[in-house]
Amino acid sequence: MSDIQQHINQLFTAELQFRLASAVRLATSRNAQPLDLPTEWSHGAHTVTYEEIALRPEQADYAACFLHKSATFLMAVAIRNAIRAVVSEPKSSTDRNIVAAYQIARLIRNAFTHSPFTPIWSIDPDCRHKIFSIPNIISLDTSDLDGKIFDWRDYGGPLALFRLCRFVRQHILKDPMFPRAQVPVSRTGIYQQGNLVMTQRNRASTQESMEEQREQMQN
Repeated sequence: MSDIQQHINQLFTAELQFRLASAVRLATSRNAQPLDLPTEWSHGAHTVTYEEIALRPEQADYAACFLHKSATFLMAVAIRNAIRAVVSEPKSSTDRNIVAAYQIARLIRNAFTHSPFTPIWSIDPDCRHKIFSIPNIISLDTSDLDGKIFDWRDYGGPLALFRLCRFVRQHILKDPMFPRAQVPVSRTGIYQQGNLVMTQRNRASTQESMEEQREQMQN
């Protein structure tokens, strides 16, 4: 396997991990995520019981938030490493998209590396007061960011980084696009805006609710 193909695989793995972390976070927020763990779990020289590792729902919700952030961070790491593998001097590339993708991924990586639970922006002097941008995908304005607490609004959020990861894989590493295999059908209409989650009620449930209300009013 070539070095480029390895990085393509790592980018895709990072995307999959982000997608799974997104599903887990949504499920824990909706109290729909199973929290089963082994009654007894042995691995190597150690053994733990269910009582030691069991999660309460509020603990799972809290941990899922950081799991999602960690998956976002790993996409940035994979992007930075992949670009370095195919571009010798990405900072000085004549392709502005390569420069932007590399610098955004690198700066996000740096923010998490030294303080993964409370990341802080650490902007190099030669990157300050600049805008790194890929149209319709992601943008980072480094003005006055150095030393500030990391905020998703600074670069557009996790979905912007997800799009960047795909952009790098497909347009910089030239991973060919293939028709996607069939995915499981969603059983619930869920719409999410930021951290706000809305669930669509189906017609049957709505009709049953209306009939119950009528019966209660009649009684």
